[in-house]
Amino acid sequence: MNDGKVWNSFEEAVADIKDGDTLAVGGFGLCGIPEKSIAALVQKGTNDLTVVSNNCGVDDWGLGLLLANKQIKKMVASYVGENKIFEQQFLSGELEVELTPQGTLAERLRAGGAGIPGFYTATGVGTPIAEGKEVKTFDGKDYILEEGIAADFALVKAWKADKLGNLVYRKTSRNFNPLAAMAGKITIAEVEEIVEVGELDPDHIHTPGVFIQRVLLGGNYEKRIERLTVKKGEA
Repeated sequence: MNDGKVWNSFEEAVADIKDGDTLAVGGFGLCGIPEKSIAALVQKGTNDLTVVSNNCGVDDWGLGLLLANKQIKKMVASYVGENKIFEQQFLSGELEVELTPQGTLAERLRAGGAGIPGFYTATGVGTPIAEGKEVKTFDGKDYILEEGIAADFALVKAWKADKLGNLVYRKTSRNFNPLAAMAGKITIAEVEEIVEVGELDPDHIHTPGVFIQRVLLGGNYEKRIERLTVKKGEA
């Protein structure tokens, strides 16, 4: 059963994601990824997905699980260096990749969520990023046209939500989750805690509930890091 925006089943929450849909997925590295929604999508087996996210997880976690299951057709990302499966599928031609500068990707998501179809940026001018894109000159400087991203669905992870879908993030998870949340026509937010309406300080809300259609309590989360680096002990 569902109570307004609060859903009780991840399987039901992702059930209408169809083959060929475009997903905006929050997270930064492995921080703040919507791991429960991704796992439900793996179980559902939806294919030919276009996924827009800062990166593509690692081989055995996050979006890497969708890659391993060959459910992603195209990946739009700014960093892909931690995933061997990604490399293999790209080199074999199984995976289409659109690399986008990180700031440009962030603005494309924000623009899409704000209803802005495109914008001009100097980032990428004179590089392969600019190939095939319109160039305009403003005040003697060249800029390229980048398109906003509006996704069919967005999957995000927050720290807290109220029952109206207002979200609060913690630390690094705030980097891309708010942008992805704006970009989805239907946004599914999984959270560590759900509180009553009025319990969140309005000044502390990062994503207003108007952008969120479904909220799920995720329970316990595994805190992973991509690459562990420690200082060698002294002799």
